Amino acid sequence: MPLHLDDIDRQIVAALVDNGRLPNNVLAERLGIAASTCLARTRALVDRGVIRGFHADVNYPRLGDLQAVISVRVRPNARPSLSELGRRLAREQGVLSVFFVAGAFDFMIHVVARDTEGLREFVVHALSANAEIESTQTSLVFEHIPGTAAWI
Repeated sequence: MPLHLDDIDRQIVAALVDNGRLPNNVLAERLGIAASTCLARTRALVDRGVIRGFHADVNYPRLGDLQAVISVRVRPNARPSLSELGRRLAREQGVLSVFFVAGAFDFMIHVVARDTEGLREFVVHALSANAEIESTQTSLVFEHIPGTAAWI
């Protein structure tokens, strides 16, 4: 269920999307509010599930890793457990994101692997060996350009 956010809450979220390491006192100064107010609002956004966490944005090609987006179609008899399947896929090693989508496929999975052999192993063991999965289509990511604007 969507939550109502006022302008200050939206500005906090947008600033933290841009820089999750922004110190509270700097954020408060930018927004023109007291540091204690800013901290309480940020904590409330976390508690309410608006902000799910803070993380490092890793540049995987710098590590020599490759990325792929794998489209997954689920067998018709497995459709009642789509949500659970999505959660299990998200826990697989190398999975960065799982998107439940509309269209010809049911999921789009963003993965990272050390090399093509690692990607192959993921597809074979985590996906193709899964009786719930009907088919997959793998697309290599040549370049990932993260978005820079928060939709708030």
